[in-house]
Amino acid sequence: MSNQAETLHDDLSVSGNELATIPAAAEAPAGSVERARPVPRISIQVFCETDFVAESVQTAAEDRRLSKTHVSIHMGGAQAAVAHYQESPTPNLIVIECSAGRDQLLAELDALAECCDAGTKVIVIGHVNDVILYRELLKRGVGEYLVAPISAIDLMESISNLYNDPSADPVGNVYAFIGAKGGVGSSTICHNASWVLSETLGSDLVVADLDMAFGTTGLDFNQDPVQGIAEALASPERLDEVLLDRLLTKCSEHLSIFAAPVVLEREYDLQPEACEMVIDVVRQNVPYVSVDLPHAWTSWSKRLLMQADEVVITAVPDLANLRNAKNIIDLLKQSRQNDNPPHLILNMTKMPKRPEITARDFEQALEIEVTAEIEFDAETFGQASNNGQMIEELNPKAKAAPTLRDIAMIIAHRQEVRQEKKSGLAPFLEKLKLSRG
Repeated sequence: MSNQAETLHDDLSVSGNELATIPAAAEAPAGSVERARPVPRISIQVFCETDFVAESVQTAAEDRRLSKTHVSIHMGGAQAAVAHYQESPTPNLIVIECSAGRDQLLAELDALAECCDAGTKVIVIGHVNDVILYRELLKRGVGEYLVAPISAIDLMESISNLYNDPSADPVGNVYAFIGAKGGVGSSTICHNASWVLSETLGSDLVVADLDMAFGTTGLDFNQDPVQGIAEALASPERLDEVLLDRLLTKCSEHLSIFAAPVVLEREYDLQPEACEMVIDVVRQNVPYVSVDLPHAWTSWSKRLLMQADEVVITAVPDLANLRNAKNIIDLLKQSRQNDNPPHLILNMTKMPKRPEITARDFEQALEIEVTAEIEFDAETFGQASNNGQMIEELNPKAKAAPTLRDIAMIIAHRQEVRQEKKSGLAPFLEKLKLSRG
């Protein structure tokens, strides 16, 4: 290798996943979407040989995890890449598809190394499942070798692994809660599920209230914060760990709120970039972030919905909610093809004397399963709201308490182990069983 090639060898980051064999790229492991974390602002240039790989790259480029990157796709494979970079500087990451055998692929990679700038990372997509080739590529400083055909998820995970330190704490998960209409109880479900999550998992969680004029987070958690999310949104570039800690209001050992100002003397014209920057800082500091979105369709609320790890839609069982929920779900399915479908909560069901659309009709119309139903209980929810308490705090035996707990566990992809209630006759029956044995 020349000096430039040696520099490429030294500077290209080798993936931390030292495999004894090459993984089959087409068989993405379960949970790979969750492991593909957001990628920073980098430029990525891809040189494909086949239409299938090009389509997978295009799908990945449109995913929320790569939303900050600039991706350009070219055809022609490694030879086109070598010709291109003889006259142009290399980007942060080069992805090359090569269908040739071991010797030719290594020769083309060596030719590419001659014109690569220091610090450029490389991912190779090959068509040969060859462990010797894989090891030779790692020796040359290639970040990852994937075997075609690949999926968009495979590529996203490989890029994420290159640009996220595996030894660092994982980026926090963002859960966005929105109502199909105003007043359907989305904030109540957001706050209760968040409280359950923080208490059950014992992990830090921040509730970010973005209903700037009418948010109820402070009321629901019985807090009267002086500062909150408005100060962060005013100067998002200043927000760091120290300022964040000062602006948050601690409600319990693990739960803090980023409260809305709830004043009408000013107008709130939020910028999508500012909202995204603030949530990014929060998720870098805590494992879980619940975003309480108002029922308002704006550029920033749409951006946050698209960028969230999980989306929870709350609706009551009437026609307007069905229509609005369908519109939101259809948009999310179209724009978030590599993500889990949104969670649909039917709230305030079985209200006396009110005609309702059933959960089954919702599921058939929306082509999505209802995650949970919460029956109308004005007394319990009203008292909890007036007291500034969560439902389980007020009355652990309330009918809605286990449902809210289930919602929290489902969105976090956790399974709670519930202890079976033993009968009072259990000791006697156990002794009888032993005596018979």
